[in-house]
Amino acid sequence: MLTINAITVRLGGRTILDRATAAIPPGARVGLIGRNGAGKSTLMKVMIGELEADEGEIEMPRDTRLGYIAQEAPAGTATPFDTVLAADIERASLMEEAEHCEDPHRLGDLHDRLLAIDAYSAPARAARILIGLGFDEDMQGQPLDSFSGGWKMRVALAALLFSEPDVLLLDEPSNHLDLEATLWLENFLKAYPGTLVVISHERDLLNNVVDTIVHLQGGQLTIYPGGYDSFETQRAERAAQLEAAKASQDSQRARLQEYVAKNSARASTAKQAQSRAKMLAKMQPIAALVDDPSLSFDFPDPTELRPPLITLDLAAVGYVPDKPILQRLNLRIDPDDRIALLGRNGNGKTTLARLLAAQLTPMEGEMNASGKMQVGYFTQYQVEELAGDDTPLEHMTRAMKGKTPGAVRAQLGRFGFSGERATQRVAKMSGGERARLALALVTRDAPHLLILDEPTNHLDVDAREALVQALNGYNGAVILVSHDRHMVELTADRLVLVDDGRATDYPGSMGDYIDFVLGRNQPKADAKPKQSKKDRKAAAKARDDARDLKQKAKAAEAESARLHADCKAIDHAMFDPAAAPPELATLTMGELAQRRAQVADALAAAEARWLEVSEQLEQVAA
Repeated sequence: MLTINAITVRLGGRTILDRATAAIPPGARVGLIGRNGAGKSTLMKVMIGELEADEGEIEMPRDTRLGYIAQEAPAGTATPFDTVLAADIERASLMEEAEHCEDPHRLGDLHDRLLAIDAYSAPARAARILIGLGFDEDMQGQPLDSFSGGWKMRVALAALLFSEPDVLLLDEPSNHLDLEATLWLENFLKAYPGTLVVISHERDLLNNVVDTIVHLQGGQLTIYPGGYDSFETQRAERAAQLEAAKASQDSQRARLQEYVAKNSARASTAKQAQSRAKMLAKMQPIAALVDDPSLSFDFPDPTELRPPLITLDLAAVGYVPDKPILQRLNLRIDPDDRIALLGRNGNGKTTLARLLAAQLTPMEGEMNASGKMQVGYFTQYQVEELAGDDTPLEHMTRAMKGKTPGAVRAQLGRFGFSGERATQRVAKMSGGERARLALALVTRDAPHLLILDEPTNHLDVDAREALVQALNGYNGAVILVSHDRHMVELTADRLVLVDDGRATDYPGSMGDYIDFVLGRNQPKADAKPKQSKKDRKAAAKARDDARDLKQKAKAAEAESARLHADCKAIDHAMFDPAAAPPELATLTMGELAQRRAQVADALAAAEARWLEVSEQLEQVAA
């Protein structure tokens, strides 16, 4: 049992953890979640002894082996393979002793222990882990100093997984991984034999790997059984209960205040008024649900352009003359395309994205783009390169030179930077806030094509969900590079596989691709049929025919959402008239019931329109 017992941590005069308490049984698979800045990494540092708590303690069996990745990436001339093998300290020590041991009795004991810990199969196990994290045989033998920081962190992760600690602690393990390595890691963790505590914003990992969610909010820990979807359901129920309780308490508070004000001066009722005043003073306020600006994403819609936006005709692209990374590219991008680029890191996804963003020019072939097209290109480098001493307002004012202060403020407001938040220093902002600012900057000109290269690395689960909703409401084309499977599945309707120097449409679904990556199926000989020019034109025409239907479906969906909200508001007004919004507060119960019936009829009609258009879309797609 690992027990977090009333842990309190104060940093810089601020209480991060406030008597946080939780019990984690052996073999549990825990997802530690919370908004950015809530204190998840702080709690994990207390668990490994890197940070001392002001109060409380962590309790666990004496011989428990904790495993945690150090912030500093491994370096030097050692290879990834040797580094991973050395992570099993007992095996490395026994192997070295056995190599020089001359005492036959001691040598026998050493070999018995090596057999017991399965030491002789360790090289194969180390290689399998490295391959799963993207290191081919050649890369496993190269010196660590030849790799970038992200690949070095993969080596650190491989070493930790290989060492198999009793309690495995992972803090955002997929941040340096591509989708393929993330899928492998998820599969590996499902079978991990020890206790797992993982800080992650990957919705699929939290659903497929963990069996318990520990939510850190306001310095406190709350335990929810099940994965992330189950947690969301339970949290929504608690939020609804909290909202109802607050509305009831506010109504009661208003009645008490009115009674005290009217009856304090009367001798006959002064005692009762005094009693109610004491009751009012003792009433603990229920905190309102906070409108979190970090969940604000609102992409400006572009002007309409005729398709296609971009065509590539036998194009080649790279960085060194006569050495293309990608070649024979045939690709068409239309205004309503939602494309996810698949493939391991290093295969050329970012190179293709830079070509489409006109940051690279074709070495061969042709690239034709609409002359009026605006492109918004988001990368992690833009987040890291924001000037720390400047404010969001200063950044946006420079980027929108010549625009009115109102237009600048409006663009910032779309992404939650209104009021004082627009004038805070970037250096004091969280990673998620900086990512929102970078997105606000790249979309300032209402781009027709939005290219997002790993947009979720600094975003927590709620912010990622808000980004998904914003992308689905955006009327331009989207090209997405992401290891977040949930985002890809909900955002993209077209998959392009970048592999072996080519970029081709992937014929299956995201589920098919996941099965392929995990070796659960094999590509068939005709899985990638060559598409003729005639076929491409026919496919483009089909997309053109479907565009109007998609717009109608979107309009019907928006109308249904609005009417559903109206129904909910009327139901709330009928249940608790005192808390009804002003436009409903003056209506009688009969008038509310009549309006409820009208709205319900309109909602049924909107849903019927949506269903009809959806069926037509399916027929067009078929």
